[in-house]
Amino acid sequence: MSELQQKLVKMVEQMPAFSKSVHQVLHLTADLNYSHKELVRIIDYDPVMTLKILKLVNSAYFGFARKVASINQAVVFLGMNTIKNLALSVATRGILPQLDRGGLHTGHFLTHSVGVATVAKMLARRLGATDREATDYFVAGLLHDFGKVVFSQFMPLEFQEAQRLAKERHCSLRIVERDLIGADHADIGSLLGEKWQLPPDLVLAIRHHHGDKDGQHDSPMLDCVNAANQITKLRGFGDSGSPIVEPLTPSAQARFGTDLEGLVASLGDLDREMKKAQVIIKL
Repeated sequence: MSELQQKLVKMVEQMPAFSKSVHQVLHLTADLNYSHKELVRIIDYDPVMTLKILKLVNSAYFGFARKVASINQAVVFLGMNTIKNLALSVATRGILPQLDRGGLHTGHFLTHSVGVATVAKMLARRLGATDREATDYFVAGLLHDFGKVVFSQFMPLEFQEAQRLAKERHCSLRIVERDLIGADHADIGSLLGEKWQLPPDLVLAIRHHHGDKDGQHDSPMLDCVNAANQITKLRGFGDSGSPIVEPLTPSAQARFGTDLEGLVASLGDLDREMKKAQVIIKL
């Protein structure tokens, strides 16, 4: 392992881990035959997670006509995969530190992340994903830039300088990160995803959300996150320290059959969807 790789791994190891209950949820749901009752039991034993999931479920984001009073009810209404991903969303929000010392504004970063998550889920449905599958795309979008959180925490001066130079040169932040640090936020974000034991397709989407340079992976999730990232920047939802809007990757453009502007025009009222998703930022 190179000196740079050792440094990146050390930084990732210092990031907070998910709680025991989240790891239990991830472990349980990796089994296709896992039980509804066991998932409910694990979440019920974590009162903070339970309260926050119920807050989300009863928000305008889901728009249920009647109040959902228990995790068991939430599983019945939304399905086990959605509840799993809500648990991941809650856990991710809970461990996010204050980012300002690395030049990122926590609120703006979260707004961008939730924006990408929301648009990725919309795009997944456009491709024919079920509601169950679309929640996986939401989590991939939510976590796609968390490598920036690692840089902000443990290399704040270098990360601030990378952001400054990217804006000065009007180029992608990841290019400057590679020049200054030797790796970009997608590289370290995927290491963080592995530390958190996220599913392989989600780690893949984090690693290649700016494009699969080798063209080795035909992944709808990856294309949705790539497109959602650019759409969110184009519409000005938040700021993740890299405001440059890039064209869709060839893979994403082929999958959606249009360019970035055409895709945005086809999605309808994004402002309304973003307003509904703001509840996640306020957890």
